[in-house]
Amino acid sequence: MANSTRIQNVAPRPGFSALHRLRKRRKGQRVKDPLDDLLLKTLTSQRAMEERFLQMEERRFQRDLDVEERRMQLEQRRFELEREHEFRMFNVFAQMLSILKQSHGGSSSSVAMPRGLDFSHALSEITGMGGGGGGDLPETSARPLSERRVDMHGFCSPSDFRRSPYLSARGNIASIFRGSTEEGYKAYHADKYDEDKNPNGIINFGTSENKLCFDLMSKRLTQTDMNLIEPPLLQYPDWTGHMFLREEVARFLTYYCKAPAPLKAENVIVLNGCGSLFSALATVLCDPGEAVLIATPFYGGITQSVFLYGNVKLVYAYLDSKITGTSTRPFQLTVEKLEKALQNARAEGVTVRALILLNPQNPLGDIYSLSELRDYLEFAKRHELHVIVDEIYMLSVFDDSATFHSVLGMDRLPDPQRTHVMWGITKDFAVSGIRFGTLYTENQDVANAVASLCYFHGVCGPVQHKVAQLLRDRDWINQVYLRANRARLKAAHTYVTDELKTLGVPFLNRNAGFFVWIDFRKYLKTDTFEEEMLLWRRFLDNKVLLSCGKAFECSEPGWFRIIFADKTHRLQLGMQRIRKVLEEREQEILAEEKEQPCQSEQDGKADSTDEVIFVSRHQEPTSAGSSNLGDLIGLLQQQMRSSDWLQKNTAEQFAQEKPEIYDVFSKLVGKQ
Repeated sequence: MANSTRIQNVAPRPGFSALHRLRKRRKGQRVKDPLDDLLLKTLTSQRAMEERFLQMEERRFQRDLDVEERRMQLEQRRFELEREHEFRMFNVFAQMLSILKQSHGGSSSSVAMPRGLDFSHALSEITGMGGGGGGDLPETSARPLSERRVDMHGFCSPSDFRRSPYLSARGNIASIFRGSTEEGYKAYHADKYDEDKNPNGIINFGTSENKLCFDLMSKRLTQTDMNLIEPPLLQYPDWTGHMFLREEVARFLTYYCKAPAPLKAENVIVLNGCGSLFSALATVLCDPGEAVLIATPFYGGITQSVFLYGNVKLVYAYLDSKITGTSTRPFQLTVEKLEKALQNARAEGVTVRALILLNPQNPLGDIYSLSELRDYLEFAKRHELHVIVDEIYMLSVFDDSATFHSVLGMDRLPDPQRTHVMWGITKDFAVSGIRFGTLYTENQDVANAVASLCYFHGVCGPVQHKVAQLLRDRDWINQVYLRANRARLKAAHTYVTDELKTLGVPFLNRNAGFFVWIDFRKYLKTDTFEEEMLLWRRFLDNKVLLSCGKAFECSEPGWFRIIFADKTHRLQLGMQRIRKVLEEREQEILAEEKEQPCQSEQDGKADSTDEVIFVSRHQEPTSAGSSNLGDLIGLLQQQMRSSDWLQKNTAEQFAQEKPEIYDVFSKLVGKQ
């Protein structure tokens, strides 16, 4: 809007003189041209609007400015509150529509619609309104509240989210991810356990870090050969990494992956962490809106990595704990499950470009056999899918009974031009604060495309030197570090699993990684992710941070991941706090069962006692789609009853534009 100075300095518009000349010319004309008539009307309207605008400006600046400012502030606040509430409602409606459409079409829940909905399109379908601001928002922001409040890896409560007018659609989504991933982590950093300074602080069993080898790594990283500073290290390098480092990575991977032939340094690319590698690969392999196939549960940080930059979806092959059909162990990945998920995605019109494999698997701890790896790679070749293999825990196998097989160690890759392997030092060398990840690919087109993004994800020169020195010290790695690290991991794993056995808590018995996948389903009052959230919060309230199953997109509520790679005194105290929560929870459930007697479930044994230890009862996995829909309907009813939004918008938007949707919602809330 123009200010008072602008009003005083308004000059005649070019339209005025043109209009005057046109009128003079028309006085001498006897035959009217339709185009002239149209131009005359247009210029007349323009002059009328300009005069009206100036009149409005003059009246506006005659008002008392203080009063006007206060009024505008109140109106703006009221508008923000209304839009905030509408945004919450739209989130619910969008998710409801997505679930109803999937149910109506008979599609399987293996198509991961959460992680890629065109949010503006969903809003336009439901309300006839555009999303505003353009761009696709991920369906993460439209998921049920019961899921978003607890998940530390991609969800948040709309009550905590205000759409910022200063951000783009993508900026708002980045803000959602940032806020939602921080809840437990921020609580931990604000109240971190310290044996001397803060003994009542939070113990972190949620972040996958190896805290067992600080003494070994600090000693090695401070030796004199590590502290070299030369001009090339302080200047711009080749963005794919200094050649001396890439050569050392190639030799290191050749040795520890047991490659049949020496790996080539020109096929190595270095970035600042495997998260950056996921982002870069998703961006260069997929167009916006396309998808990558992955089995659940999986490390939830991948969601942010592939979406925030590349706007790439994830399609889920859901695994569960039940042993049926071709599954011989809980949460087993099979080609049949991958095929089903891929075909369902294609039936939904989703283009899938790649498959992600985690080996060893996070959070399950599975190590894939050579035959399994070959089956997965052959499946990908049949469908012309790229395969991104994350082997970041390859040296963290702590039991001699388990053998890790790297894809790079296979005699023949089914499709070497579409196979890309990731590794980093973060996990295997217990240095999560040093951001270093490496990609090995024989596809030079992919390498060149990823290299163009390395400019944004480079590793500083001095760190590259330290990593190269570390990787070439083969004697220290084999004789000192790996021996000690594996022994410490095994001892910590044994302690935690023995405690779980004492409690009678089921868990997966694996020998890789830093985590145990635990079955807390019997401590849920109902088999819902909202109950899982309540249990997660109970742990946090009792000063122990765990990761809930929904953070890994697990299809069954009640599974949790615990990190055991920690010092003994923290493990002991943390397990005491966990025991306290579980005992309290068990007493509460028993008390409720006495008050509301119902038929109890039959206790049973696991299908394979070698895989799931001390299973006190076996529950049938709940369909993710049905539980989400039930939770969402209850939420929708509560939202509608607590506001007049539906009544205010019924006649104008729903009853006229979408009567069939309005009928469904009205029946749900009991309006008819």
